[in-house]
Amino acid sequence: MFKHILIPTDGSKLSLKAAKQAVKLAKALGAKITGYYAAPDLGSTYYGDGYILRAPSAKAQAEFAQKQARKFLSAIEVEAEVEKVPCEVFHTLSDSPYEAIIDAAKKKKCDLIVMASHGRRGLSGLVLGSETQKVLVHSKVPVLVCR
Repeated sequence: MFKHILIPTDGSKLSLKAAKQAVKLAKALGAKITGYYAAPDLGSTYYGDGYILRAPSAKAQAEFAQKQARKFLSAIEVEAEVEKVPCEVFHTLSDSPYEAIIDAAKKKKCDLIVMASHGRRGLSGLVLGSETQKVLVHSKVPVLVCR
């Protein structure tokens, strides 16, 4: 069946819940897991309400991304350790999380992606979109969505 599961996280409670379910699934299947965080790429200049926000320096951005990644991915590592499931974690910078998730699955040769759905519906779901929905639409790797 599945031998290598990618677990993308954004640090949310729902994402952690999906990670716990993914680790239990991996244990049952005898699979290994890879935890992944697509850190936001803040390398742009933002405009709004009469002011300009400059992106942080590359060094500051890398430090922030590293800190967030450690925080978010350590939860997956702890779950994997408790369940004795082989685990690795990594992160990248990306301004398109869904593309980064798909690329991560390809790069690590994962055969399943397990991720959370934040359950946006109606206009907010239509306008904001959903990274999970985008992964579902564009991924060639099977996706298991947890709620």
